[in-house]
Amino acid sequence: MSFAHACVDVYQGAVAALVPYFVAERDYTYAAASGVVLAASLLSSLVQPLFGVLTDRRAMPWLLPLSVFASGAGVALSGVGDAYAWTLAAVAVSGVGVAAYHPEAARAARAAAQGSQTAMGWFSLGGNIGFALAPLLVSAVVATGSLHATPLLMAPALIGTVLCLATRGAPVETASAAEGAGRDDWPSFLRLSGAIVCRSIVFVGLSAFISLYVRERTGGGAVAGTAALFVLYAGGALGTVAGGRLADRYGRTAVLRRSYALTVVAVAGLLLAPGPLIYPFVALVSAGLYVPFALHITLGQDCLPRHMGTASGVTLGLAVSVGGLSAPALGALADATTLRTALVPLVALPAVGWLLVRTLRDPLLTRPGPAAAEGARTDAGRDPSGS
Repeated sequence: MSFAHACVDVYQGAVAALVPYFVAERDYTYAAASGVVLAASLLSSLVQPLFGVLTDRRAMPWLLPLSVFASGAGVALSGVGDAYAWTLAAVAVSGVGVAAYHPEAARAARAAAQGSQTAMGWFSLGGNIGFALAPLLVSAVVATGSLHATPLLMAPALIGTVLCLATRGAPVETASAAEGAGRDDWPSFLRLSGAIVCRSIVFVGLSAFISLYVRERTGGGAVAGTAALFVLYAGGALGTVAGGRLADRYGRTAVLRRSYALTVVAVAGLLLAPGPLIYPFVALVSAGLYVPFALHITLGQDCLPRHMGTASGVTLGLAVSVGGLSAPALGALADATTLRTALVPLVALPAVGWLLVRTLRDPLLTRPGPAAAEGARTDAGRDPSGS
């Protein structure tokens, strides 16, 4: 399931990685280019809760291979037609595929992991690896064959479809199985979701424009921009693994708060750093954004133990894809001013996220019964204040 997750999230990263090529080959403005990111995110944002609700009611393992195939087909077709409307429609199909995949996949992964935070970390790591490989894959295909070579990008989807077919026998926890898990804590879940939205806007904004921004700041070409995007995504692989280990030692909510604080400093440094010094700050931004990634999923599921499909759809999908809705605003601001000015608001958003999670409590520590006992054992010896 981790490898299949990588195959799906290649296409979330691929849309952003294609943006510089749309600008170069089709003379898109910043606003038009960000509209492509919006198309991939908008339908995904709208349908994600629907898929979450559906998977709360019944297991739909058949949805996994179908959604992987759709996510790849949309990106594969995005460069075939020259019309802007065709490109928007193609990436929208990819966005729906991604939206359909995540709620069911996160539920099935949690059931197969039997509650292990480490195992869920590996599942999340697969997605982050997919993101990291996207700019390299797009560069290898499009840089040598132009946008009309995008059908070659279908390869990961075909692999992922086969992997999903092979995992259809994995155990799936249904809503009825969660009846004894405790009550849903919607206020905490909504605060967590708000923080994830803040994180998402920063991530999507940088994903869409970091390549172009680094080209401007360093005077480098396509290689410099692709390298920056790769660092942003590749850091996610390390950050996700580190997040699980840090959470085991310091607690999930403490790691969450510190990650958001780090992101504030890192994004500010990214905008102020001259020339090649940008790259270390890109790596720091990646760490701040990705360390809490798997923690978002498990905290959301533990906040809503009776609606894990909905929780998975929001934390792994909706709250993440909502960030794409801000891309046109950033693009329009960049067209009216400069790209650097347009990225300045991204410094404040992690601070808002930190405020939202500042008093968040770990559901496993406040829930009575076996879950609380397990949380207490995991948190033994920790500073309960999380400071």
